[in-house]
Amino acid sequence: MRPKSPLLLAYYGDDFTGSTDVLEALAHAGIRTRLFLEPPAPDQLRRFPELQGFGIAGGSRMFSPDEMAERLPPAFRALHASGAPLLHYKICSTFDSSPTVGSIGKAIELGREVFGEHPTPLVVSAPTLGRYLAFGNLFARSGLDSEPFRLDRHPTMQRHPVTPMHESDLRLILAEQTSLPVHLINVLQLSSALPDFGQGTPPIVLFDTVESRHLIQVGEHVLSLASTHQPLFCVGSSGLEYALLAAWRERGELPPAPPAPQVSKPAQILVVSGSCSPVTERQLNHALQQGYVEVPLNLERFRDPATESAERARVLSEVRREAQAGNSPVVATRRGNTAPQLELNGTTRTDFTRRMCQLLAEVVDTWLQTVDSRRVMVCGGDTSTEVARALGIESLEYLRPVAPGSPLCRVCAPGRPADRCEFVFKGGQVGRDGLFSDLFDLGRS
Repeated sequence: MRPKSPLLLAYYGDDFTGSTDVLEALAHAGIRTRLFLEPPAPDQLRRFPELQGFGIAGGSRMFSPDEMAERLPPAFRALHASGAPLLHYKICSTFDSSPTVGSIGKAIELGREVFGEHPTPLVVSAPTLGRYLAFGNLFARSGLDSEPFRLDRHPTMQRHPVTPMHESDLRLILAEQTSLPVHLINVLQLSSALPDFGQGTPPIVLFDTVESRHLIQVGEHVLSLASTHQPLFCVGSSGLEYALLAAWRERGELPPAPPAPQVSKPAQILVVSGSCSPVTERQLNHALQQGYVEVPLNLERFRDPATESAERARVLSEVRREAQAGNSPVVATRRGNTAPQLELNGTTRTDFTRRMCQLLAEVVDTWLQTVDSRRVMVCGGDTSTEVARALGIESLEYLRPVAPGSPLCRVCAPGRPADRCEFVFKGGQVGRDGLFSDLFDLGRS
């Protein structure tokens, strides 16, 4: 049976945009959910007594195993303390990870130390997002306008700057990250009962999902494990939520989905981007053809502190001018899937990236203090994390869908210009090419 606790599920997202993806899946289905940027204290949760689910937007996709061992257990303990019967470590549906960065295997080991030694469901594929798992091999679209690619042949993932993928069988990828056994429930076995996992080390239980109809079967399997192991620690993309929702819906245990809140139609929109995905590049080019105005960045000037201050002032001045002129600016730190070699004057790539994100946050603040329009798009998973924190955002509530996994949200940022504004935090590979133009169609004039 579906759990009777007021909280049905709590989750930790390994990056920001992945966390909003789960927020959308739950809230759109009628499960009242809020996303926090830090583990919420009990008194914070009490401020929202209507909550049925909550998430923590983390950044573990970029953590080393040592950083995970230091930073994940406190977040996991906060999930555990909530009393939710289903606890989810949310990963990217393209399985971004390696033994040294964002190790999913390490995260599972740490989760078991907090939540107990039980079989760990692993649900990666999400047909809604163009992600499919067949006989343990992951396939993914490159944006919603492409065909599915095998993960090791995916145009973005095989060249990912941090975690390039040279294998598509998730069992082999996990074997490099953990010694825990992996048991695959392949597409031909989904309609059968789960085997008895009572002997030996409880395995990671990986589920194939090729079609949306498979989600009901996967969701039922996860709920069957939850009926004997509570709290049940689960790992996966938002495909886990889609599977649970499909099973709950099939059982007649979901409330009616609420109507989407009314939002105003904006006259202007700001787009800031740190993504180097070719999908975002196509979207930026399309937006500029449709009337957005680019405020270019001279990245060379950010290599040297002597020129950085002047370049930063120029960018902010141009954003202010475009805002006052009634235009919709685009400010992007990466164009053409290229990035300069950033090793001059003692600057590391990580430091440079953080400075770029700080600049983008200043651009957003400047924009919001100049115009009445309150809608902003932020592109890039890691960029979204850094920009949201710099803007003082404490939590987000779902408003309505935009692109799968990237909803329109209202943010809570007490005392800051972003408070009560509408944001879309978009992963680099998310959405169709005309996504930025779609933002003008949300709401009533």
